[in-house]
This record gives sequence, structure tokens and C-alpha cells, in this order.
Amino acid sequence: MQVSRMAGSLIGSEIIKIGNEVNDMIRKGEQICNLTIGDFDPAIFPIPTELQHEITAAYQAGHTNYPPANGIAALREAATAFTKERLGLAYSPNDVLVAGGSRPLIYATYLAVVDPGDKVVFPVPSWNNNHYCHLSGAEAVMVETSPKNNFMPTAAELAPHLAGATLLALCSPLNPTGTVFTKENLAAICDLVVAENQRRQPGEKPLYLLYDQIYWMLTFGQTGHFDPVNLRPELRDYVIYIDGISKCLAATGVRVGYAFGPAVVIDKMKAILGHVGAWAPKAEQVATAKFLPNTPAVDGFVDEFKDNIQRSLDTLHHGLQELKGAGYPVDSIVPMGAIYLTAKLAVLGKTTATGQVLRTTKELTSYLISEARLALVPFSAFGTSDTAPWFRMSVGGASLDSIEAALPRLRAALDALK
Repeated sequence: MQVSRMAGSLIGSEIIKIGNEVNDMIRKGEQICNLTIGDFDPAIFPIPTELQHEITAAYQAGHTNYPPANGIAALREAATAFTKERLGLAYSPNDVLVAGGSRPLIYATYLAVVDPGDKVVFPVPSWNNNHYCHLSGAEAVMVETSPKNNFMPTAAELAPHLAGATLLALCSPLNPTGTVFTKENLAAICDLVVAENQRRQPGEKPLYLLYDQIYWMLTFGQTGHFDPVNLRPELRDYVIYIDGISKCLAATGVRVGYAFGPAVVIDKMKAILGHVGAWAPKAEQVATAKFLPNTPAVDGFVDEFKDNIQRSLDTLHHGLQELKGAGYPVDSIVPMGAIYLTAKLAVLGKTTATGQVLRTTKELTSYLISEARLALVPFSAFGTSDTAPWFRMSVGGASLDSIEAALPRLRAALDALK
């Protein structure tokens, strides 16, 4: 049996593959600190109690039929009010599209603006843009970023690639790095997009900006979140925002995401997802619409949630910095947002006790799982070289105790390398 060329050449998610292998080992009774999937263990990070009650009540009230294809009105109204109050972004409920999490919304954005062969520019490492380019037939223009800029793309790095491009895909806080745009850096990138659209002729497809801010409520300390339209209002007709409750409310399985932006794009995304049927369940939409306006409950949950996430990230960061101070070839970037820590493990070329030379980060990943009972995701899963020594540590699925216990095992595994 033959399949399409697209399907035949499609690469599965390396993150899911690693996560599934680790979960199989855990189910067999092995004790592994799983820092792979960008998800949450509900036993450690449950959703807000009030949201859980609203979901239960919505099912009991019979909200089990199809929702409107663009999302129930009450949720679109609640999302716009929430966005206006929290971010100062004023959009009409008609310019909001609700879907089953952020993934279908990102894919719908690609399908709504990108024709096969169009250029899509995005930084690496970044999450899944290479696969969305493959699915949509786009030409992927991957821009390498640098640890000196916390792996956030700069205007200078992006500028040579924007001429003739259809889409610039950005994310902040960034998956996989847990780092964020500074106001100055994002403003400079926005200026490039403004200038590029001013150069284009009437009737020519503009350069759109996909801005994934699904982690925007999870920033730490004095770190701020910035977005394109607040910085450059003239970009309003070109920015598609991706948002939702999956990350900020530990509600990945609740599957409520929403996008907002220019009506000409959002309307086409509505039509695309209307055919696909990638809707958020109606009961969850009803519940989210009631929960978002509950400011005390939202703030109370997010404040405690952020404290717990930051405590886990800081524990990893401080542990790696202690190893670095002791002379180990490791490093990490101060956690700024999301649920991720960027870790450097520069041990490729070393030999294990069994005589294996570690030549790629995939081999190092397997070694750490077997010897340190520690599971990470290499940046090669996000578009970088398979010899780049950088890894994502995701803390949503691991307890603080398991993280603390894993650090001595990591030290021992590094000690065993020659």
C-alpha cells in the first residue's frame, strides 16, 4: 500500500518518541526522573479546583453536543476580556477562534496563509515549525540562534531571510529554552516586519507574524512578557496570536486554546478547522468561559503554580551550576519563563564504561536514561545539530523530590565517562 509523498516523508515527533519510551520504563517499575514532555503530572500539578468543578458541572448540565465551529460565544467573550484586561490587547470576539489546544490553531495559521513553496522563517531551536512546514508544503527557513542571546532570535539574524517570506513564526516564552524576548529585541524584529510589508506591492501577499504566547503567564521574577501589537500597533493586520489555558493552568489535557488576529486570516482559519473538526469539547469551553473572569481564582492558582514551577527549575539550574563550579563540562541558562530549563552537557566524544563513544546527543540521551535514570530532550529534536550539546529539561512531569534525587545520579553518570 502506498501513501502520499508528504506522509511517506513525515518524521514523527522525537519528543513524543522519547517520552513514550520513558513512560514504558516507568510503567515497568523503573524509577526515572522524566524531564521530557512539556506536560504536567496531575498528581503534582492539578488544574485549578474551580475549573475542575466547572467542567464537572458543565457535563452534568448536558453540554455534550457539538460546540459552534469557532467556539462558544461566552468563551470568545471571556477570552477577549481576559486578553484586554491582562495584556491591553483589544480584539472583537468575532476575531477569536477556539480550538482543541494551540496545535490545531498553529496548523490552521499555516494553512490559511502559506501556499506550497512559500517561505516560512523561524528560529532554531523552536517547537514543531519544521513539521508544520512539511505538512503545509512550505519552504522552511531555519535561522540558527546563539546561547549568548539565550537562543532568542535577533533582528540581525532574521533580517537576511524576510524578503519574500510569507510567515515569520515566533514564540515567547520559548519552547524549548524557557527564555523570552526583551522589549528591545522584539521591537527591532517588529520593525523589520513593518518595513518588509511597506516594501511589498499592492496585491502581494504580506509577511505575517505568528506569535505563540501560550506560556505568557509563566514568567519569573522581574521578567516581563512583550508582544508585537502592543509594541507596534501598525502590525495589527499581520499578527496572529496563539494562546490558551493549556500551560498557564496546567490544563494540557483540557484542550482549550484560542487564536486571535486579523479577521481576513481568522475567518479562513475558522473555515479550515470547521472542516477538520478540531474543536475544544463544549463542556470544557463552558467551564473555561466561567473560570477566566474569576480573577481571584485565576491569580491565586497562577501565583502558587509559578512558585512551584520556578522552584523546580531553580533546583535544576543551581544543581547544574554547582557541577559547573566543580569543573564538570555542564552549564545552564537562568530560567525566565515557561516550564523549561536550557542545559548544556558538553560530553560528546567521551567513552562509557562499556566502551561506547558518545557521538550524538541521541546517544547521550539514551546513556543518561540508563545510567542516571534521567530523561531529557536534546535540542536536535527542535531543529539543531545532533552534536549541539544543549538539552531541554521540562519540569511539569517530575516532583521536586525526584529532581533533587536525580542530580547526584547525573554527577555519577558524568563521573563514569572517560
